[in-house]
Amino acid sequence: MKKALQSIGPGIVVAATGIGAGDMIAATVGGAKYGYLIIWAVVLGAVLKYVLNEGVGRWQLVNNMSLAKGWITYLPKFVAYYFLIYLLLWSFIVFAALMAASGLAAHALTGMFSVKIWGGIHSVVALLLVLPGNYRYFENIMKIIIAMMSVVVIASVVLLKPDFYLIAHGILNPILPNGSVKYALAIIGGVGGSVTILSYGYWIKEKAWEGAEYLPEMKIDLALAYLLTGLFGIAVIIIAADLKPEIVGGSGIVVALADKLGELTGSAGRWIFLFGFWAAVFSSMIGVWQGVPYIFADFTRQLKGDSSGENNKQLSNAQAYRFFLLFMAIVPYVLLLMGKPVWLIIVYAVAGSLFMPFLAFTLLWLNNKKSLMKSKKNGIVINVLLIINLLLFLYLGIMELLKYF
Repeated sequence: MKKALQSIGPGIVVAATGIGAGDMIAATVGGAKYGYLIIWAVVLGAVLKYVLNEGVGRWQLVNNMSLAKGWITYLPKFVAYYFLIYLLLWSFIVFAALMAASGLAAHALTGMFSVKIWGGIHSVVALLLVLPGNYRYFENIMKIIIAMMSVVVIASVVLLKPDFYLIAHGILNPILPNGSVKYALAIIGGVGGSVTILSYGYWIKEKAWEGAEYLPEMKIDLALAYLLTGLFGIAVIIIAADLKPEIVGGSGIVVALADKLGELTGSAGRWIFLFGFWAAVFSSMIGVWQGVPYIFADFTRQLKGDSSGENNKQLSNAQAYRFFLLFMAIVPYVLLLMGKPVWLIIVYAVAGSLFMPFLAFTLLWLNNKKSLMKSKKNGIVINVLLIINLLLFLYLGIMELLKYF
């Protein structure tokens, strides 16, 4: 068991990073409105994100190159520049959002300081944890946090004593109640992260997984990651379905859910749930702070035609990695002070709405090439699920764009 636990790790990091404020809010709203009837959306979302992440990991293990390098090598050059612009916009807004969510969680948990002050404190702490570049230390921190989150979720569900027959029925008999489509899609889209899926390739390299012989370990690692992700999302829906918190804007609904839990179970229940919310958000912050600069450093290196620095240690010590980490851990804090500028949100939505379908398309394109993947190319089931990913997230992207036009 000890050897097995030591061998896994990147998947735990994926789970801890992917479980954050966004999917907690979506699951809370969906559960409060439709109860167990919408629980299947979490399972579907976890399966679809597993397929995307497995494609990223399989590409890297078979070809010994990041997906970023694959895009630059095998796709038109403008695609890489488009993604790099999107990465900058995504990072700027997501880093600010994670600061705000961490600040809200800490403020609700302690009652001290303001959301803005707590957001700044969390950003600095995350920066100090990530800056030394010690992956093993980082992975152990994420394992501890995901363990705490699991205990919190189990404790919260046990306190409520839900009807497990109805839960199983909601998973095995998917239905869409009237008016629930947008909530189900929000849950599916929110489960398991987005751009941070690309970070998995760098994390498995940190684990020294190189070559197709590590495919079984990678698949088990990711299966555990999305099992944990799915269970966490299901638990949040269960809690929201039983407590029916008041529907309020943004992260406020999570605090409302904690208040409801406190009314039923006492202050201990409220504290336990808020601690779980804080752990989910802060683990996302640490994962994003550590993983996303890899993508930026790799892209900038590849675009300059630099073939050196293939290992992560060289990437994490690169000026581009440290510049991006420092810049994004500090500068987006301005958005907390002045509010998110509307024009930046619009540009971000336009640039980013097609990322997930783009990822699905490139995995359909690259991972089906026998010349590149040999016997490890996509199977029929994987291709079907990637097509579902492509169509579903393309629809979600179009719906996102229509909000602004």
